[in-house]
Amino acid sequence: MDPPYWKTEGYGVDFDWREYERLAQLLRTMKGKAVVSINDHPQIRELFDGLQIVPLQLRYLIGTGDSRGKQAGELIIKNWDDSQAMLI
Repeated sequence: MDPPYWKTEGYGVDFDWREYERLAQLLRTMKGKAVVSINDHPQIRELFDGLQIVPLQLRYLIGTGDSRGKQAGELIIKNWDDSQAMLI
């Protein structure tokens, strides 16, 4: 899932905090596996606490006007724990 990033502008889509809360609840209660990609923000980390959070540092080039890009944090949030996977 790739919801609009929290506290960012420019999507032109209504997606308020309640939608993020619904998304976090869905990840906690669904029977299948799911992944969410979202910006790294303290409120997002708090909301999705207890799920598997993988922080990433990315360099965005599009729309920055800078050939070096812009460094930004992103989170991959999963509703399963890889450490419990069985190796065959």
